[in-house]
Amino acid sequence: MKLASYNIENLFDRPAAMNMDTWADGADTLKNFAALNDILGKTTYSKADKTHIIDLMKKLGIDKKDEGKFVILRQNHGHLVKRGKASLQVVADGRGNWIGWLDLKIEAVDEIATRNTARLIGDLKADVIGLIEAESRPALLHFADLMKSAGVTPYEHIMLIDGNDMRGIDVGIMTRENYPIVDIHSHVDDRDGNSRIFSRDCAEYTIVTPQGNKLVILLNHFKSKGFGSPAQSDAKRKRQAERVKEIYKGLQTAGTKLIAVIGDFNDFPGHPPLDPLLDGTDLKDISTHAGFDDGGFPGTFGSCGKNNKIDFILLSPALLQKATGGGIFRKGLWPGSRPKKWDVYDDITEPIHSASDHAAIWAELDV
Repeated sequence: MKLASYNIENLFDRPAAMNMDTWADGADTLKNFAALNDILGKTTYSKADKTHIIDLMKKLGIDKKDEGKFVILRQNHGHLVKRGKASLQVVADGRGNWIGWLDLKIEAVDEIATRNTARLIGDLKADVIGLIEAESRPALLHFADLMKSAGVTPYEHIMLIDGNDMRGIDVGIMTRENYPIVDIHSHVDDRDGNSRIFSRDCAEYTIVTPQGNKLVILLNHFKSKGFGSPAQSDAKRKRQAERVKEIYKGLQTAGTKLIAVIGDFNDFPGHPPLDPLLDGTDLKDISTHAGFDDGGFPGTFGSCGKNNKIDFILLSPALLQKATGGGIFRKGLWPGSRPKKWDVYDDITEPIHSASDHAAIWAELDV
């Protein structure tokens, strides 16, 4: 069977701040959005909090009205702010004084990009594929129908559990007809005190292969490096890696032999946040297998340098013994300016047409 992991950057709808030419173009908006949400969740707003709320609302373009270019402030009951002709005042004294929230505005993903995503998944021919940054299960079902109509071998089993990220970038899975999903376990509520560990989820799926073997997949999307200080970001990813290690060890103790930990870890081998998984377990990266073909570039993201190797398929010892090879599939990834680094689909003439800014990574397993 072929197992793959692919960050698809949403299929049909994506937050406008994330749907720009480069991640950097929307980074400040996303950073300010996250910061304002953190403050709005407080039980009590201090004087300093209120000053910060006003500052962030101005940066997000919602100081004059509730709807800005990228963000919408929804005030459903009670009010967070009162707007005057020349002033903006925070009138709520805490979370209990008003009912509402902050939303990112959504827009359609480029049609060519969506078509290329379908094309790539069809050409990849994975039997089981973990999808990162999928917006919903209905979106995946619709996408599967589109692939069927385009002549792609259908995925009959499709699942996505809503995660902790309010931007609609969850982790989901699609499997072929003879690879049923027989058990599902979510870790969205795993906590350290009052803080949820996973930015999205560590979704746990048990798949039965045509040979009757049970394969457990831990599907992840670790915290990005885009928000917070580098130290805070690293600490969050390290805790996520530690928790995945705990889940993995628990499965082993329970007698499970065939385990794959896959997804976008938002970090690279050799960087300390991933040490709990890469050095602290017996899991092995498929890219270290003798039969793995990286196409001349070690990375899976952007320019695909060694520090852009952020997508992983990690295999338990018993599963590694079943591995016959693997690789990185880049036909949907922008190849850079001339000369092109790798071959892509003909209609990828600018970055917005890319299926994703990630490549797909895959492993061939005799299970």
